[in-house]
Amino acid sequence: MNLPVAVAIWAAIVAGAAIAGIHLGFGGRRFVIALAVAAVLFAFELFVAAPQFLDRIRGLLGDGGAILVPLVPLFGVLVYSLAVTGNGEAMLIGAAYAVLPSLLLAGRAAKSPGTWQDYAAMLVVWLPVEFRWMYPGHLLELFPYPPPLIHTLTILMAMATGVAAFVVLRRMDGIGYAVEWHRGFGWIFAFHFVVFAAIAIPLGMRIGFLAYAPSFARFKWSPLEGLGILFFTAWPEEFLFRGILQNLLTRSFKNQQAGWILAAVIFGFSHILHKPFPNWKYVFLATIAGLFYGRAYIKSGSLVPGALVHGLVDISWHVLFR
Repeated sequence: MNLPVAVAIWAAIVAGAAIAGIHLGFGGRRFVIALAVAAVLFAFELFVAAPQFLDRIRGLLGDGGAILVPLVPLFGVLVYSLAVTGNGEAMLIGAAYAVLPSLLLAGRAAKSPGTWQDYAAMLVVWLPVEFRWMYPGHLLELFPYPPPLIHTLTILMAMATGVAAFVVLRRMDGIGYAVEWHRGFGWIFAFHFVVFAAIAIPLGMRIGFLAYAPSFARFKWSPLEGLGILFFTAWPEEFLFRGILQNLLTRSFKNQQAGWILAAVIFGFSHILHKPFPNWKYVFLATIAGLFYGRAYIKSGSLVPGALVHGLVDISWHVLFR
């Protein structure tokens, strides 16, 4: 993916979000600012995945200047808090969230991955999202408005924070964040999706987790929902659980299989909070899914095939099953 393609994708999705928000009755200064913050954070997540852009940013900033990159998520949370909510406490905690992972990893670009600072930075990025501490009604209401953008803004904030810390500042090898398509990626994608579906569908129906219930209404909106799932669920989760966690565990244990299996198990347990809690059926199937996503990551060295499998699994589930 080159920069013009990334800009075109970004513009189309931001325009679609604006039209959808207006259609739902949102408008005014608060909505415009919230959408602008989301657009800036999404641009950062997407443009860094264009190899030319990332190389240019790294060359421009150098090793010392990369510490400035966390200003992107910091800018987002400051502008939103000042102009949309006026919540000073949320602004301070959000600012700490934006910069702490990068502070933990500052000056570690030359170090071998797998240090305690790597794991600590990952947990800082992940746990507030996992336990929904940044969502309304919980410990910190970081992005309470507009309701349709609450989840998206939270994920974009986490992604911008993680990308700034691990991809640009830490320059951790092996993440596979670049959106590139190489020979064999199509086969990796198709194989892992088909084999996983052949295992997960009958198993999920047998244990009562899935029920076949195709919906034309859901199918009609599946292309738009698929884009949302890809950019705001599949890609962020693959970045965290494969690009960072599986990568770090593999280096810590010096064993690819150990890193792969342990990351899949942790990915599975990250679904335990889904209703009804504790959702052991979801944990079980998500662990199997994590094995397939992780294997696609190993075979390709990229997040792209696994994220596509992940996205197609989620949208297929949404359209065809309850």
